[in-house]
Amino acid sequence: MMKKTLYFLPLALAVSCGNPESSSSESNEVTTEKIEVSEPKIVGKEVTYEGDSIIMKGYLAYDENLEGPRPGVIIVHEWWGHNEHTRNSAEKLAKAGYVAFALDMYGEGAQAEHPQDAQAFAGAVMQDFDGAKARFNASLDVLRSNSNTNANEIAAVGYCFGGGVVLNMARQGANLDAVATLHGSIGAIEPAQPGSVKGKILVMNGEDDPFVSAEAIESFKSEMETAGVEYEFVNYPGAVHAFTNPEATEKGKEFDLPLAYNKEADEQSWIKLEAFLADVFKK
Repeated sequence: MMKKTLYFLPLALAVSCGNPESSSSESNEVTTEKIEVSEPKIVGKEVTYEGDSIIMKGYLAYDENLEGPRPGVIIVHEWWGHNEHTRNSAEKLAKAGYVAFALDMYGEGAQAEHPQDAQAFAGAVMQDFDGAKARFNASLDVLRSNSNTNANEIAAVGYCFGGGVVLNMARQGANLDAVATLHGSIGAIEPAQPGSVKGKILVMNGEDDPFVSAEAIESFKSEMETAGVEYEFVNYPGAVHAFTNPEATEKGKEFDLPLAYNKEADEQSWIKLEAFLADVFKK
């Protein structure tokens, strides 16, 4: 186990050093108090589970050196499927003090290599949203049942297609304290109604993303305000679709799609996400 060692001067010594009237005849013996702070030790493991009559393969991550239950975060992948990008996010959230579960919406950990396959996978899920809810809820069961998770403190994070999943779960009354999307779709299967959204919402969007029109943004904001949802919408200048995925630029060039990684927007949006979650869970 790697540990950092911090040393602190006792209060009495600090007072003595700052007091010119301290008697030189008094003992000025210096002692130190040693406090050890454990480095995160991230455990990541594949989890096979079932929902909507299919077998799914997700990835659970948490810090083994933290004690006691902590908030859980569900992560929903891009339309490419459950991949390293999603797993990396799970591990980063684990380092930040959460139990993170990167779910599998397609079954058997399926991944698309071509946009046509990705569109077919994502379209099939969203066209049968009752089935999508069953898959999402099965993943929630996995997260909540882990002994490290505080089952009463749950958030959901979604990328691209996954953003559409988590927003629509929130709109339809899922018991989530916080929902955040990164370059996610924002259209509604069923618009939010007053009281239907249980937690706060954060949407982080690429300002130059052609998949999210100005009209769609205004419609989303109007929907949230009409439903009385506490939300924030952030646009990152110069960022297009998939700005958090380091493989996006290559994918965009390969398939002539407006996809590109944006390091600045990626880093800023992650800082924003951590601050958002910390505020909701008072960490």
